[in-house]
This record gives sequence, structure tokens and C-alpha cells, in this order.
Amino acid sequence: MVSSKNDEPKKAVALKYVKEKDKAPKVIAKGKGYLAFIIEETAKKHNVYIKKEPALTQELYKLNIDSQIPEELYEAVAKILSFIYKLKKL
Repeated sequence: MVSSKNDEPKKAVALKYVKEKDKAPKVIAKGKGYLAFIIEETAKKHNVYIKKEPALTQELYKLNIDSQIPEELYEAVAKILSFIYKLKKL
């Protein structure tokens, strides 16, 4: 996910979820400014879907690397994951 507001540096958060292994998606990378750019470019290079959700990115950015997302973010993240799974089936 990517966040970009004019008054602050761009932020990016990368999530990973393995249904058979993980209880919930977890943060595998995050950064702002140049690091956010690198995360986004790496995702593009590997054909990883990028969703621009500034409010959600702000909340996810507060989490530590390797931590699972909290229950209050399940619904928002589930909508994005569901969309991605549908895209992969096309």
C-alpha cells in the first residue's frame, strides 16, 4: 500500500499473507521517502499489486516489521486481498 500527501513524505507498506501458515497478514517492509520509492519499484518489478490507500497505509505504517495486522484492519485489508485474488484468476 502506498500513501502520498503533499505535506509529508510518501510512505509504503508491504504485506504478506500465506493462508495456510499465517493467522493474519503481516508487515514485511515499510518505508518513507526514498525507501518508499524503492519498495514500490521493487513491487512493480515483481508484478506485485500496489494499492494507494493513504489512510490504511498510515495505520499500517505504525506497525513493526514482521508484526501481524491488528483485527481492526482485517476488513480493509481483506477487501484488497480479495480484489487481488480475483485479478489473479483472470
